Amino acid sequence: MAKKNYYNVVVVGGGISGTALLYTLAKYTDIKDIALFEKYSDLATLNSNAKGNSQTLHCGDIETNYTLEKAVSTNKTATMVENYGKLYGYENKYMFQIPKMALGVGKKEVKFIKERYKEFKKDFPYMEFWDKKQLSKIEPALLEGRKESEDIAAMGTTKRWSAVDFGEISKTFVKNAKKENKDADVYLDSEVTEIEKLGDKFKLVVNGKKFYADYVVVDAGAHSLLLAHKMGHGKDYSCLPVGGSFYYSKIDSLKSKVYTIQNPKLPFAAIHGDPDIVHDNVIRFGPTAIVLPKLERYHHAHFLDFVETLAPSPEVIEVFYDLMHDNDIRDYAIKNFLYEVPGVRRKLFAKEVQKIVPSMTKDDIEFAEGVGGLRPQVIDKKTKKLFLGEAKISTGEGIVFNMTPSPGATSCLGNAYTDAKLACEHLGMKFKEKKFNRELVEPVPY
Repeated sequence: MAKKNYYNVVVVGGGISGTALLYTLAKYTDIKDIALFEKYSDLATLNSNAKGNSQTLHCGDIETNYTLEKAVSTNKTATMVENYGKLYGYENKYMFQIPKMALGVGKKEVKFIKERYKEFKKDFPYMEFWDKKQLSKIEPALLEGRKESEDIAAMGTTKRWSAVDFGEISKTFVKNAKKENKDADVYLDSEVTEIEKLGDKFKLVVNGKKFYADYVVVDAGAHSLLLAHKMGHGKDYSCLPVGGSFYYSKIDSLKSKVYTIQNPKLPFAAIHGDPDIVHDNVIRFGPTAIVLPKLERYHHAHFLDFVETLAPSPEVIEVFYDLMHDNDIRDYAIKNFLYEVPGVRRKLFAKEVQKIVPSMTKDDIEFAEGVGGLRPQVIDKKTKKLFLGEAKISTGEGIVFNMTPSPGATSCLGNAYTDAKLACEHLGMKFKEKKFNRELVEPVPY
């Protein structure tokens, strides 16, 4: 039953990004009438769920595809999530201090790690350089079964709250938002199918009912672009939905998050190993990456929605051609397709795992059914390139559409800060900047 049908701000989407915005609006603005609509019966059932992501708080320190500039920027938003967790006492409940590292294997990669450590140590002073001898003590599984002649090294830390259950954090955002603002309404089982601008307001159709708002933020993953296209916005963007799968190990081999070095040509994450924080003594390896003709990984797919967001055009075809024309990317796409094929996938993927844990065999891993998410990688038709960061369509008309591939969960409070300030500016309301900075932005000493 509708609580009311008019709000100052409506948030569409109940994942980590939408719930972070609801919390930020409730606690750090004087906007009173706010609401969140989520189409499923619970919050964070898709990419924000612990099964739908790597459970990693990406600080930029071990993500070797990040420039120093991007790493520093990402670290600021990661610190917000850590500070939020500490503010409410969620340490060792929803966020965990698991060691993490970027691992280099072979002379070329070890040289890369050494140079990157030198470049990053000023801005990430808590990071350490670990040679083979140190790694044998910190993470012995990395050495077991490895050739004596093979050189390895890593840059890593034991000091960050590196693992987060973003699904549970999403639910805390809503709980704490309601404590701050009793007028914050949350609607579950409530799908927004249409948004229309009416003068200076917006009409939203939700399960056939009409709601009205002064300001709207859409945090609905790939569906954000679908809703934008329906309103005539974001026509220069196409969505390439990329699904990621994981494998479970049957042996408890790692105590750390171990990331491998990213191939700079490849737009998707390199394979990494992570202790699963919601399953004891289970290690996850992945993700794989495969383009899927759907907007949600494990839910009923509407193929026409995929076609609408892909928006086929000569520019999109040119992007696909350029990607597949590159030998590295084409081989990567073929391999990742095979990683999904029963009968051959375990043997093939075991070779990827062995770069991290050499002693692992195909009999030690199994495909994690129903685990993994789908990221809306955005194609910019103007530049004819994949847009690898968070994509935002800010219309200037009182509605914003966010598509947040990795590290979207890490950036949830940073994005919420931006969107809450935009909403306040549009509505002539106040954002409590000093309080936000004091509680969430001030850096954590390490």
